[in-house]
Amino acid sequence: MNGRRDGLLVLAPLRVEAAAVRPRIPGARVMRTGIGRAKAARAAREARRLPADAVAVTGFCGALVPSLTPGDVVVATEVLGPLGETVTRCPSAPLLESALRRSGIRVRSGTIISMSHMVRGEERARLARATGAVAVDMESAWLAGATGDRPLAVIRAVVDGPGRELPSPVPTLSGGLGAFRSLRRAAEVLGPWAHATGPRRVLLAGPRSFCAGVERAIEIVERALDQYGPPVYVRKQIVHNVHVVRELEDRGAVFVEAIEEVPPGATVVFSAHGVSPEVRRGAARRDLHVIDATCPLVTKVHAEARRFAGAGYTIFLVGHDGHEEVEGTTGEAPDAIRLVDGMGGLDGLSEGEVMDPHKVAYLTQTTLAVDEVSEVVETLRERFPNLTGPGSDDICYATQNRQDAVKALAGACDLLLVIGSGNSSNSRRLVEVAEREGCPARLIDDEADVRLDWLPGVTTVGVTAGASAPDILVERVVNALAGLGALEVEYRQVVDEAVRFTLPVELRGRSQ
Repeated sequence: MNGRRDGLLVLAPLRVEAAAVRPRIPGARVMRTGIGRAKAARAAREARRLPADAVAVTGFCGALVPSLTPGDVVVATEVLGPLGETVTRCPSAPLLESALRRSGIRVRSGTIISMSHMVRGEERARLARATGAVAVDMESAWLAGATGDRPLAVIRAVVDGPGRELPSPVPTLSGGLGAFRSLRRAAEVLGPWAHATGPRRVLLAGPRSFCAGVERAIEIVERALDQYGPPVYVRKQIVHNVHVVRELEDRGAVFVEAIEEVPPGATVVFSAHGVSPEVRRGAARRDLHVIDATCPLVTKVHAEARRFAGAGYTIFLVGHDGHEEVEGTTGEAPDAIRLVDGMGGLDGLSEGEVMDPHKVAYLTQTTLAVDEVSEVVETLRERFPNLTGPGSDDICYATQNRQDAVKALAGACDLLLVIGSGNSSNSRRLVEVAEREGCPARLIDDEADVRLDWLPGVTTVGVTAGASAPDILVERVVNALAGLGALEVEYRQVVDEAVRFTLPVELRGRSQ
């Protein structure tokens, strides 16, 4: 924790629970609280007065759901009282859960409910159904009163479960040995968690998240599912984001790598990245009902490729080898296009690469870093003075805006978190832009990818999201950071976006 003085306070009801965690958290104060509501409440009042920067509740618990077995670890996302009321929420639970998972521990995050008595038999199932809780204990709801405004973590190891219950609150050797070992291992993440806590400022980049092309592509799949019913097939990922793909799969979308995987006569959506003419011909041969979700800005690049190739130009396509957008554009004029993958792709290029040195053009993948493209094009122009380009920049307006937003806040941040999947080109470019500005940056799919060891000493965190990442993920990341201490959130908007693309004719409603 930044400027920490008082460290971590750990509350453990049983002597055996305290013994499990004490050696694993050097420097922490471990307080044995006793079992049950009355002792926990009394201990919480005492602990509230003790100096500490963060508080953790640890110990054993009983599973309420069959999927949890003795030895599993539960990280509380919230703690309920015996009437099912929310006593406290634990927003940093995803960070703890992922840290435990990386350590090889069987872990699940979820709701823990505290009861004043041992829960047995059918009551376990009733509690789970009524409250959504996955585990039960006899102290956490009252020990949570020790926190005040300090960050709280609740980690419990499962000691028994439905059909395999303890005879008393004190675990037996057969039921408790696995839980003891798991609790001992799990305690090791509490030190890094406590070290990551502290007040912070979060700078939110704007614009961020979905662009108009991504919104259009997702809406196309959603409307196709509503209009034609599942399954609706989608060639490749509709946009490069695992969360978007998973949600559409849950609704009935089927993602395939090749058009040959789509049953003849079925409905297929082409992704936002575009496809080559050969893919379109393959769809026609299979008599597929095609709905084209290609981003209009990518369609523009395809049209430019056909125009230059038709006029006899050699086209240098600046982009990343293997990217779907590059493959689709190259397919428009494979004999005329030469791929240039960054500055390294310029090695060995010569006039022998072109059909006519007076007819040389360049096009670019829409999701590249603006600065990188400028450098490549400038070098191409030095080698081919007659180089011409598109009538307007190929770099997507949203890509440029998001890069400009990162540049605007990078200098004020100790760390930039870029939310986006690993195969998202525009998201990876945001990381590169931040690093060129001197700001350390990390690409994350969601809050579970935020590592505790990134955060000590970091007082200002920038957060942005690639054009294919839902903005709800930004909210989730900020919420997880808020679980580590007081958070001041500031918006840094560099430009407002009002672009919207129309849907294909067959999917337009009356509002279109």
